Amino acid sequence: MHASPDLPEIVAHRGNAAEFPENTLEALGSAVELGAHFVEFDVQLTGDLVPVLSHDSDLVRVAGRPESVLELTWATLSGIPVGEVARLGPRHAATFAPSLAQVVEALAGWSGVTAFVEIKRASIRRFGRETVLRRVTEVLRPVLDRCVLISFDLASVKDARLMTGARIGWVLTEYDEAARSQAAALAPEFLFADVERLPADGEPLWHGPWGWAIYEVRDLETARACRMRGARWVETMDVRGLLRAYANSRPIA
Repeated sequence: MHASPDLPEIVAHRGNAAEFPENTLEALGSAVELGAHFVEFDVQLTGDLVPVLSHDSDLVRVAGRPESVLELTWATLSGIPVGEVARLGPRHAATFAPSLAQVVEALAGWSGVTAFVEIKRASIRRFGRETVLRRVTEVLRPVLDRCVLISFDLASVKDARLMTGARIGWVLTEYDEAARSQAAALAPEFLFADVERLPADGEPLWHGPWGWAIYEVRDLETARACRMRGARWVETMDVRGLLRAYANSRPIA
């Protein structure tokens, strides 16, 4: 996927979201077609407890509508376009949010692709941790061996491991000593952090049993710097652009 060992693997953040509406089958499918072996997407529950792909708990940003994803039924949500017209213009205006079951069906056909499945805190607060984890993992079961369950909610990733034995990842809200201690106790397979939350001095990332994935990475220089600090993965919405930059780069001697 990339041109040299000094570059991290690319994770498609909400799919190829630079070109397609985020968290849609179109965005995820485009990322896979471009060559991404890792995708990331967000999961909420609808009012009737159907796991769906959505980052936000409402439809304001993606559909220009005020409704809550957590209150709508899946039958209603599935008919509401989420084409992000304000960001992308009208070309994807007839794009709809997929259910997690639809994504699982697609993932089953994407050979060699691993999915980082982020369980959103808004749904956990609304429906409870046990309900959310049970509903999500039931749907993921056919492809669970190719998924990593991740969340900002520390208790949820702990419980996800106990419930399923699946690989887990904790998304940090802060990069500090308290989080480092919690990570050491949890020992997840993955740690995620926003590149803007990392110390500016370029020090190596914490060592541990985890692999690091740094998100909101948009350019070659930042990706290379993350790799130099110890990150094996970077998340980007601009999958095509970063892959192109990788292809045109030269290894550091």
